[in-house]
Amino acid sequence: MDTASQAVDDTRRAVRDLLDEAGGPTDVAVAVSGGADSLALAAATQQLADRRGLAVLGLIVDHRLQPGSADVAERAAKQLHHLGLPEVRVLTVDVEGPGGPEAAARRARYAALRDAAAGRLVLLGHTRDDQAETVLLGLGRGSGPRSIAGMRRLDPPWARPLLDLPRTTTAAACADLGLDPWQDPHNADPAFTRVRLRREVLPLLEDVLRGGVAKALARTAAQLREDTEALDALAARVPVEKDGIEVAALVGEPPALRRRVLRRWLLGAGVRELTDAQLRSVDALIGEWRGQGGVWLPGGLEVRRASGRLTVS
Repeated sequence: MDTASQAVDDTRRAVRDLLDEAGGPTDVAVAVSGGADSLALAAATQQLADRRGLAVLGLIVDHRLQPGSADVAERAAKQLHHLGLPEVRVLTVDVEGPGGPEAAARRARYAALRDAAAGRLVLLGHTRDDQAETVLLGLGRGSGPRSIAGMRRLDPPWARPLLDLPRTTTAAACADLGLDPWQDPHNADPAFTRVRLRREVLPLLEDVLRGGVAKALARTAAQLREDTEALDALAARVPVEKDGIEVAALVGEPPALRRRVLRRWLLGAGVRELTDAQLRSVDALIGEWRGQGGVWLPGGLEVRRASGRLTVS
């Protein structure tokens, strides 16, 4: 079997394994940008559809950030129809809000996909290379273990069947299937941090460390994710109430466990976009208590300690 045919087989096997892991759903959505990764994913999913009794919905998000974006979306839709997908929808979104264009586009895209999927599992075309870039971004920003742990293969409603495959596999699969992927000009624009990681940093690391860097970063993410999930399971055993938490219940626990309990409590109390620095400031009300004042969090919320109890208001 030649390399491209092997790539098609590897892609199909990755989708099949993910569907089995997800319990064999009969109705899924596939998010497609028109690039090689998502086109290869859509092709593999549709190839499995008949034998598994699988209904596949194609979803294309038009961010309207570039001239001709509607034409790009229509081109992707035609390729999906050619692959045999019975239903394809183009979703137009408004990209706005804090965090820069990348973050705003991601929020808008995920919100649109979640709404259109209507409870279906949504397959995303992230590859091992995307995982490596995510890990490097987390390391560079000091975002904490959750960020360095990268993306999960199965995180309903999201599923990433190709997370163990390199981009070269999806490109080869598209070539073998006669698909014509769209080349997003944003993926060559050095104004975006992720593009510089992809085109400059990772190739340099691969050269200096003699290859295998992307695979090693993805493996590190998987190991750290297992550790994080184990600590989360331990933290879940500590009872918390929405209106407050007793300091005595946490004061003797290791900081890593304390912060996970605090994170769960704060998210349940309505705090959003909680950063590692903010979480550590709240944890200091327990581990470094000196009678200090409260900690302000996003949304105008404040955590205070009084009478041996933390409250958020």
